[in-house]
Amino acid sequence: MIILTILIICIFLLCVLKVQNNIMKVLYPIEYENLVTLYSQEYQVDEYLVYAIIKAESNFDINAVSNKGAKGLMQLMENTAKDVIKKVNIDISSEELSEKLLEPDININLGTKYISILLQKYGNIPIALTAYNAGIGTVDNWIEKGIIKENGEDIENIPYKETNQYVRKILRSYKIYQELY
Repeated sequence: MIILTILIICIFLLCVLKVQNNIMKVLYPIEYENLVTLYSQEYQVDEYLVYAIIKAESNFDINAVSNKGAKGLMQLMENTAKDVIKKVNIDISSEELSEKLLEPDININLGTKYISILLQKYGNIPIALTAYNAGIGTVDNWIEKGIIKENGEDIENIPYKETNQYVRKILRSYKIYQELY
């Protein structure tokens, strides 16, 4: 009788965990998998980090446009995209860039390349994410003034509240993606 009770409890717990896992996968989806995988491999960025950025930036809405003008899945500003285009093999004119940033292929390509550039520059994920949100010049200034450390161990000191929350949100989502998938 005790063994049967333990067995029933174990089966029940397994069912609960399975349902919880399925719910988490709905909340943290894997979309545009072929594009994320392609560009993550090409630019040597962990694909789960790309998914976490997309989730935070647009929640997978291809038509997302911020009030500051950032566009698409990875919420790229046109000036940033223009700089990144110079580093990838894409031929997009300035006139068509605004529209092209809403195309998943272009946006994920440029956004993944951009985060790879930031990861190479700073050598760690928290500071790269900080620069993705606040800008390279701002982050370099904070590091130079000692407001944040270059190694990213003190992200709680990020002075912009929005950026501080942004970095924490992506790091949390990144961990969840790693554990779920």
